[in-house]
Amino acid sequence: MLMDLLAPYKPRISGHTELRFQRNGARGVGLLKGNIVNNSSSESSGLSARVYKGGFWGFASGSEYDAKAVEAVLAAAERNASFLNERLGSPKPPFKALAGGSASSKVTEVTDSEQKVFLDFAKEVDGYIAKKYPGLTSRSVSLRSDYIEKLFITSDGADGYSLIPRTFLYVDMTAMADDGSPIDLYEVFGGAGFFADRFGDPAGLFAGIDAHHEKLMRKREGVFAEAGSHEVILDAKLAGILAHEAIGHTVEADLVMGGSVAGPYHGKLVASEMVGLVDFANTAMGAETPQPIYVDDEGTLAEDAVIIKDGVLTGFMHNRETAEHFGHKPEGNARAYAFSDEPLIRMRNTAILPGESKVGDMIASIDDGYYFIQWNNGQADLTSEFMFGVVEGYEIRKGRLGRALRNTTISGVAFDMLKTVTMLSDDMDWTSNGMCGKKQPLPTGMGGPAVKCRVNIGGR
Repeated sequence: MLMDLLAPYKPRISGHTELRFQRNGARGVGLLKGNIVNNSSSESSGLSARVYKGGFWGFASGSEYDAKAVEAVLAAAERNASFLNERLGSPKPPFKALAGGSASSKVTEVTDSEQKVFLDFAKEVDGYIAKKYPGLTSRSVSLRSDYIEKLFITSDGADGYSLIPRTFLYVDMTAMADDGSPIDLYEVFGGAGFFADRFGDPAGLFAGIDAHHEKLMRKREGVFAEAGSHEVILDAKLAGILAHEAIGHTVEADLVMGGSVAGPYHGKLVASEMVGLVDFANTAMGAETPQPIYVDDEGTLAEDAVIIKDGVLTGFMHNRETAEHFGHKPEGNARAYAFSDEPLIRMRNTAILPGESKVGDMIASIDDGYYFIQWNNGQADLTSEFMFGVVEGYEIRKGRLGRALRNTTISGVAFDMLKTVTMLSDDMDWTSNGMCGKKQPLPTGMGGPAVKCRVNIGGR
């Protein structure tokens, strides 16, 4: 756990002041056809302070961590806030005080592994693939781990400590189809925790790798989806990226103030009445979320933010400032990536809520459609219009899964597409291996059940 040099300043800071020390670490190795293409390790740490005065923020940061550095960043943040307030002021009142609280994550010790451990593990996985599947035209194995550790106090009396690690192994295989085109498919193993928490003997992954290769071979013999509007099932990974990209960003309150479509939709029906969507703080369905946030970087104790309830858009995600603007309650969505970053309104663990159906029954209910499982890229904008690439999927013919599909795309307007939802599975899955890129990269979780709906398919 980080050494606490901040606690003595708790009775000395006033107004709205945040003081944070943070350490970020990352480690990774990558192999392409057995050749090392990445071998990296990094760590950064530092201190920051932020002061709110008369409607303006003053921010300062530095890489030192001692009493002198704390005094310096506090003084610099105060000067910056005062300067802006004096030169630009149309003063606003201070924030309403929040009850101070204390919250800490369950993980409290960094248990990073040496670089050689990472490299040896990746080499053994790669060696297994190379030996068992020599017919592949390409293969890549990447092992990546990162963590964000924070210690902070605020003038409201809040304090907190968090340590959020995650580790993932990415396996990508390419085979040549009979028509001469390369067929590619990737899989991700791992999740929350340090390397030693997630991985032991590489042989424990071999069954999963074999299953992945089998999917690739089916895709190699696959067909192209038919272009047009179709009834489909989006599996949990696609439900998650839809919740995050196409809905989540539109309801971040700073983007609502910037003109997001969600503004005029607040309080209106935007989805089927069976649809619910929540940005979970730290626990969902009785288990800890992939990115558990117990208190945010403004000192707000984290609560779940209910975005859609019974199909109605009921809420936004806020920081302290936008919550006061809209007259809503802040629920802990202000997050910063590095010590030198100011907190922004960010998602934590955004998911569509599960329903009551079994996936098998959902498939059986479709006479002619598709089951889409894995995505690889995409985009969405503040109108909720989206387009995602789909790299794994299957035909549904007369209520049964059919042939595998080659790559395609799906698109639509999320707030329209959600109105076509007719079934939701009773299970739920999370993904958290990427970064959200809103000005600062930041780990987030996203998830959902399988979703039966209608979307536009790009075809070949």
